This record gives sequence, structure tokens and C-alpha cells, in this order.
Amino acid sequence: MDTNYRMRPANAKAVDTLDLAHYHAAGGSVSEAEFSIIESLEGVDEQQWQALAGDNPTLAYRFLHTLHTTRCACPQTGWTPRYLVMYRNGVLHGAMPLYLKHHSRGEYVFDHAWADAFHRNGIEYYPKLLSAVPFSPVTGSRLLARSTEDRALLARAVLQVARQLETSSLHILFPDEDDRQALAAAGFMLREGVQFHWENQGYADFDAFLAGFKMDKRKKIRQDRRRVFDAGITFQHLAGAAITPEVMAFFYQCYVSTYLAHGNKPYLNLAFFEQLRAQMAEHIMIVLAQRDGQPVAVALNLVGGGIMYGRYWGTTEFVSGLHFETCYVQAIEYCITHGIARFEGGAQGVHKMSRGLSPTPTWSAHWVADPRFAAAIGDFLAQETAAIEQYIDELAEHAPFK
Repeated sequence: MDTNYRMRPANAKAVDTLDLAHYHAAGGSVSEAEFSIIESLEGVDEQQWQALAGDNPTLAYRFLHTLHTTRCACPQTGWTPRYLVMYRNGVLHGAMPLYLKHHSRGEYVFDHAWADAFHRNGIEYYPKLLSAVPFSPVTGSRLLARSTEDRALLARAVLQVARQLETSSLHILFPDEDDRQALAAAGFMLREGVQFHWENQGYADFDAFLAGFKMDKRKKIRQDRRRVFDAGITFQHLAGAAITPEVMAFFYQCYVSTYLAHGNKPYLNLAFFEQLRAQMAEHIMIVLAQRDGQPVAVALNLVGGGIMYGRYWGTTEFVSGLHFETCYVQAIEYCITHGIARFEGGAQGVHKMSRGLSPTPTWSAHWVADPRFAAAIGDFLAQETAAIEQYIDELAEHAPFK
């Protein structure tokens, strides 16, 4: 049955309208839907958004809206919000965090070679259209929907958005498994990547976790921990109201120094983290390393839906083993103590395997308007996927476990 589309919900500021009248719903009838592309979440009901976003803190209304209001993700930084929202009878039934991008920074899925190929052939690659959480290589839904049917509808509708905005391409980063299936069915090309995640096997305590390691690997972790503690370092796990403005200020000092040490400008400003602490402290867990009561290093993690997401770290001095202990070992110990099911260690980092994180496939989905480039990229992805899967198999052979 044909699906009827209307263009604009009354409670959202539309900056573009969609001509989707020729589209059909995937599998059966769907009640009338209203689509808009909006430039801000300001007119969207927070509770309705949260009903779609679930417990993933990086998809929370306040997290995304704060990225915009603190001008971390805004047109001036190359992130122009163009969210796709879908309403039925005034109720939000679907949404996508969507941006016009004028560069490829802050994405963690690298398409610089594609942009270069466009440029060498005299074709503009930017602006492109991107569905992602800015600066966050965190897996989660990008097709926020109340039903499987709505998810499939969004996957098709966003292709029409890309065509209507006349972008070179559309990229959806780190979607979850349900999204991946819907995107593949809509005709997107899939790209495989790898991150390193830790899964909680119901360990009674950290020693029970270590018991699963090969003897030499277990010994190495204990030696590294001993070096840190012998240096006089102690740790605090701070969550919720225990995260004071002073702790957040120290964290930001370390966060900035980490970026500058690698020759990069920080993506996020202090105002963002201050707002995050004020509005979402229940989703933050900070590991604070101290010596004689003075802070030395820090790691900021986000928590929600039974998952901890390792995000940022920094230190004021070098101590052997401090990075691993602060970022990974303390996080795993916290997850065991609090019954958290999974710890995602962030982008890249084969070195994380030695601390018990395992290679885990991640995905992105891509559509390219020019059929010549689409065919070339499709061939590249087929070869890359085979190489990634072989790489994951090879990594698994070097796992530290018995």
C-alpha cells in the first residue's frame, strides 16, 4: 500500500522539506508520516526523543543538543545540523542525527582517499551528508525508530535527503546491528572496521577475570599495576554528584594537553564538559589518579544501557603503566564491581588486547551519488572487508586468554 507523506511537524523548525510522495513503505501499510529536516533539537520534545534514543548516553537529547549549543558541532566547525525527523499525529516516530560536513575530521571512519579521488577528478566531495555522533566512535542506533518498519522507512528516506540536498555522498557511522540490516536492505554499501571491546563474563572480581589469562600475560598485568602503585598512585572512581567542578576542570586541562601533544586542536570545549556534568552526571564515570592527594591523571567514561564507553584521558606526568591502568584496567574493574556488561575502549588500539579487550567488528554504511565512484568504492570495500576479517582472525590468535 502507498504511504502518504506530509512534510512538516508543527513543533519543529524545518529548514528543508522532503518530496517523498513516490516512496512506498517496506512491507505493508504505514500510517501517515510527516518528515522534516531541522537545524536544531530545540523544538523537539525531549521525552519523545529519549523514547527513541534509549539508554545510550551519546544519543541522548542533552548530549547532542549540548554539542550544538556550546558550538562544538556547528556550521563554524564544519558540522551543520540537518536532522531528519519523522512524526505521526504529532508524535516523534523516527529521527536521525544528520550533518552536512565540509571536512572529514572527528569521524574515526577514514574517507580521505575517497575525497582525494573526487578532487583529482575535478569533482567536489564536500559537503557530504553524515549520520554520526560528532567526535564519538561509539556504536549505537543511527536510525532512531519506534519499530522495524519505521527503521526501514528512515533508511530509505535519508537517501532522498542526500539527493535533495545534492550532496556527493551519505555516510552512516557505527550503526548497531538492527540499523545495519535496514541500511543493507536500502542499498547502502557496508564497510567493516574493528574496535576493541571487553565483555563481562559474570566475573566475581578482578582476580577472577585475570584467572582466564595465560600465565605470562597475567603476570605482566600484575607487574604493570605494581609499578603504578609503587609510584605512589592511588585511584578514585567518581560518578554523579561526586564529580565536582574542580575535578572537571582538571580533566579538561589533561584532555587539552593530550590533543596538543599529538599536534591536534581539541574538538570539545570546557563549556561542553561543564554542561555535561550539570545535565548528565549520572552517565559519567571519572577515574582519577592521585599521588599524596594531588591529581596526576584522569580518564572520562560514559555509562548507559549496561555499557561503559571509554572516551578521554590525560596526565600531567609520565608514569610507567599509568595510561593502561587509568584507561582500561580501572574501567574493567569498575565494570566487574557494578555489573556492567560491556566496555568499549574507543577507536583503534591493538595494544588494548593485552588488557583483555577483544577485536570486535564495527560497521559504517555508505551511499555515493556518482555511479562511477560508487562502483569503484564498492570494489574497494569488497577487498577491504576481506582484509579486515582476516586481520580480526589473526588478532584472535594472539588473544591473551588461555
